[in-house]
Amino acid sequence: MSEQPPYLRIADELRQRIAEHVWEPGDRLPSRAQIGQECGVGENVVRRAQELLISQGVLEGRAGSGTYVAEPRERVRVVRSSAREQPSGSPFRQDMKALRLQSDWESRTDAKVPAPAEIATRLGIAEGELCVRTTYEFLADGKPVQLSTSWEPYAVTGGTLVVLPEGGPHAGAGVVNRMAEIGVTISHAVEQPEPRHATAGEASLLGIQKAALVTHIRRTYYSDDGRPVETADIVVPAAHCEIVYEIPINR
Repeated sequence: MSEQPPYLRIADELRQRIAEHVWEPGDRLPSRAQIGQECGVGENVVRRAQELLISQGVLEGRAGSGTYVAEPRERVRVVRSSAREQPSGSPFRQDMKALRLQSDWESRTDAKVPAPAEIATRLGIAEGELCVRTTYEFLADGKPVQLSTSWEPYAVTGGTLVVLPEGGPHAGAGVVNRMAEIGVTISHAVEQPEPRHATAGEASLLGIQKAALVTHIRRTYYSDDGRPVETADIVVPAAHCEIVYEIPINR
């Protein structure tokens, strides 16, 4: 059996010290040099161990100050399911209400943005074709828990009351309900989740360590004639959110 990598052994040691209350939430850890000397490893090994624990929400790094034991933070349950699309309200608001958390989001919409190559492919349109792009920051009790960037072909919604996802009489109604208002029936969505490290911009917005683990979900909504009518990149911090998929069973 192969030996456990040194940084995983050190991560287990640090986690054990926290469990045994050697260090309490809010305590600053000793320097990497000191921990390395105590554990018989180099500073780079300690750094990798701390980065792993930061990505898991056990530790938190503070620029120019050091590494601290993170305060306990309940993971937010994020449910992904077409069954949660309702005639009014949003699935996110429903999830937060179930957890007794105050939900809110901030958004910015830019109309007539040329579609980048990847987005054009996902939407089945030509590169550079105009889209409506909306960026979101979702909050639970005032803390950011999810980011999303949505793209809709301008050819689908342009000139209608739903062209602005967060403006007009159907603001905040969600893709399925907004599209229904202009006679477009959403039949299904495809989601592709994958783990990766947060970018510097994502980490800043989510209040997490740079390069911390996130789940990146590529979601595309399709109309009943098979046409992609919206695609989004959803980013959720792995340490703070639990993603659950509900699969409705038709009998």
